[in-house]
Amino acid sequence: MALYSAAAAVLAGLERGEGGLKSLVYNSGFPHVRQLYALVSETLRYASVLEKLLDGAALLQAEKKLAPQLAKVLVYDLLFGKGLKCGGRWKALARRHRPRLEAELARMKVRHRVSRNEDLLAPEEAVSTGASQVPRYVRVNTLKTCVDDVIDFFKRQGYAYLGKAASVEELKTLSGKKFLLDLHLPELLVFPPQTDLHDNLLYTAGHIILQDKASCLPAFLLGAVAGSHVIDACAAPGNKTSHLAAILKNKGQIFAFDVDPKRVATMNTLLTRAGVTGCQLAQQDFLTVDPRDPKYSRVTHILLDPSCSGSGMVTRGPGEEAAPSAERLQALAGFQRRVLNHALSFPALQRLVYSTCSLHQEENEDVVQAVLQEWGSAFRLVTAFPSWPCRGLTAFSGAESCLRASPAETFTHGFFVAVLERCKEGAAASSSRPAAGKENPQLGEGTEPGAAPKKRKKKKQWMKE
Repeated sequence: MALYSAAAAVLAGLERGEGGLKSLVYNSGFPHVRQLYALVSETLRYASVLEKLLDGAALLQAEKKLAPQLAKVLVYDLLFGKGLKCGGRWKALARRHRPRLEAELARMKVRHRVSRNEDLLAPEEAVSTGASQVPRYVRVNTLKTCVDDVIDFFKRQGYAYLGKAASVEELKTLSGKKFLLDLHLPELLVFPPQTDLHDNLLYTAGHIILQDKASCLPAFLLGAVAGSHVIDACAAPGNKTSHLAAILKNKGQIFAFDVDPKRVATMNTLLTRAGVTGCQLAQQDFLTVDPRDPKYSRVTHILLDPSCSGSGMVTRGPGEEAAPSAERLQALAGFQRRVLNHALSFPALQRLVYSTCSLHQEENEDVVQAVLQEWGSAFRLVTAFPSWPCRGLTAFSGAESCLRASPAETFTHGFFVAVLERCKEGAAASSSRPAAGKENPQLGEGTEPGAAPKKRKKKKQWMKE
């Protein structure tokens, strides 16, 4: 029963736009994530067929207490899956209606003149949901290990290391048990799509973080150094927070906020596993945080990744590809402007990264433009990652300083990043400089992101066989 309830909760979260399929599954708290992911993925793949079956058999009318999401999961497993191996009272309920459901399925096959269940799927549905060609990105957690040790570990597990990628196109050729070092981020490894590492020792021990490349950009471009005081304003589930801690080498202070208690609990688990210290978690709406509170008087860097439409996520469920309504986008953009304005009001702030996993201009360039206009010459856009190929839409002068990511062009999830910096007195508001240079602790003075990383430290003993 727990499996079906967890799967129904993930489906409901997708419908509410609370995140992508993978993030909702792996943040669900369900102990067998592979089993849950497979069930939800296949239920989504058969979603249109299941809806017709439920309507034809009038199951929801007969069982008024049965939620539609749970009904889809039960009927999928009953007719297309493993035949309801668990489920308690819900199993008994579904089996009670089995004759009607099987009769409706048979009628559907006759109407479509097919004999196999798979043939009921539309061509685009025949490919499993989330089976995108975006690689599996693996961020090495430098709080616990180093890149060389992780590479050696995977080689001992039978993976072939192909060296540093020379181009984005090279990432597309990955297959089997092969992996690369990313061409842009020095502590990011790249594996073929659908590589499952959730049961790998390195993941369960917190030595690697499974995080999309685009999601690694905000912390990387923030430019905080060890000893800095940093705010992660909308922090859960915590991957970016753990990345910040690694960049700071657990030296300094991170204040991480999220309003949802379950997400805060999940984040606490993730950060503990990653070996993060010096981070204060707070179950609090960032908009209610007082910028004048003395405890934030030394906050010089803020990472702001607010709630958004999630339209850039490539592993979302069917029906979520459609653009959100104009009203929904306006509401999201209004919230995003408020939270960005609030972040800029912290008195010691020097640098801020604003990011979303949205493709919509309303949530990205338009938000940045509106807030910059409100602040006049106090803040400026700086050129984020000059060598990055995809720039911001030309919505206003200087928008090309922002960057975008997409499955087609950068082989990542869809993403947007803008880097804002407080203007020094007398500095021209339009001036800019690379976002990750001297300030970035991972790069030497004058080094641009993507340059070869420095020689790494001596290997740690824990990896020895």
